[in-house]
Amino acid sequence: MPDEIGLFEAIYSQRAIRKLKPDPVSDELVHKLIEAATKAPSGGNREPWAFLVVRNEASKKKIGEWYLDAWNRTYGQIDVEDGQLPDSMKRVYGAAEHLAHHLSEVPVMIFVCLRDAPPAGSPHAAGLYGSIYPAVQNLLLAARGLGLGASLTTLHKGHEQEVKELLGIPETVETVALIPVGHPIGRYGPTTRRPVEEVTHHERWDQAKT
Repeated sequence: MPDEIGLFEAIYSQRAIRKLKPDPVSDELVHKLIEAATKAPSGGNREPWAFLVVRNEASKKKIGEWYLDAWNRTYGQIDVEDGQLPDSMKRVYGAAEHLAHHLSEVPVMIFVCLRDAPPAGSPHAAGLYGSIYPAVQNLLLAARGLGLGASLTTLHKGHEQEVKELLGIPETVETVALIPVGHPIGRYGPTTRRPVEEVTHHERWDQAKT
């Protein structure tokens, strides 16, 4: 098990790592990631999550094909060199494009799922998803703490029904996120974010500090 780092070091340096080595990730590390995810809070302490770990090469290849199709339909027409993207987004786009073309090569895919998913448009959906994403963030932070690369992806949902049929996921379960996990190519943070003063309001919306 790699040496673990402190909580705030993980928070301040966690970033989406989309370029991953094909080297294996041990069952012990995957267990640690999922265990950390299950420590997240959830509404009513219902723990509505489930996790599906995919290592099978044939399954990853098919999921990778569907993911690339969704990428091409959503982002594939963007020309990075013609000014459609600001310079600050070009690196992010390049990394995301790399993942789209190499997803099937990552050693582990973890699907974070919602059990007993509500019908589309249900007023209860926000609360249920709000109980899933803290688990996703715990998993991402745990990956950072253990020196693994990971990122939050959802493009697979363009083929969710096919993914569910491939992996035997029941109709009552929704795949909320796909987390590719592997040993990183490249470095972690520190991340660059807007200053707290720019995003914080006091007492009323128009009372941001300046």
